[in-house]
Amino acid sequence: MSTLSMKPISPLILALDTASLDRAEELIDATKDSVDVYKIGNEAFTTFGPSIIQLIHSKGKEVFIDLKFHDIPNTVASAVRTAATALGVFMLNLHIAGGRTMMEAAVAELNRLEVESKIRRPRLIGVTVLTSLESPDLQDIGFAETNVEDTVLRLAKLAGASGLDGVVASPQEITMIRKHLGPGFLIVTPGIRPSGTQTGDQKRTMSAAQALQCGADFIVVGRPITTAPDPGAAARLMLNEARS
Repeated sequence: MSTLSMKPISPLILALDTASLDRAEELIDATKDSVDVYKIGNEAFTTFGPSIIQLIHSKGKEVFIDLKFHDIPNTVASAVRTAATALGVFMLNLHIAGGRTMMEAAVAELNRLEVESKIRRPRLIGVTVLTSLESPDLQDIGFAETNVEDTVLRLAKLAGASGLDGVVASPQEITMIRKHLGPGFLIVTPGIRPSGTQTGDQKRTMSAAQALQCGADFIVVGRPITTAPDPGAAARLMLNEARS
């Protein structure tokens, strides 16, 4: 379990997607002055399992486990319980599209553990619409709304009503979510790219400074830092830009 006792002060979350634990450790050591929370997604967790989380905790850092749970309520509640107890993560997520009952089951399990087991309750956030999707993609899979923004807002409101702590949403929806869900609702924002760089497979992007100015609590950055010649310098530059 992490040794951090206070809320992380850096808004910069580094997506630690790598094919090597040695490389993961190199990236943590290089960026530790700028990053308090490291995101572990499907690729890294499938490859390394809990060992990569243990590595991050051994460095005194926190984990956002980005597995996007989406299953029947009992299964998701069990997964959330394991993430909170055995893995000791700072934050985890699920797909809002799994429905109100699924989200409420996950929230109830975390609330129960906090009271009965005295664990530190991880932040539970919901995925709205992946940043790789645009309105035509939503129409392909049967969403009724004619644009991404309407879908994101509907899902964010459902997450809030179901007791989640916040959502994952693209930079372009931050202002809208903050307006409707209020200041205490967490907004975690991927799709962050330095000004003037390629967006890759992310379609709804923004710079770090713009995202925080719009009201994001955390920004998630991966390749612009992890593939840089000097990841430590890239992380410092990104954080300085975010705070400017």
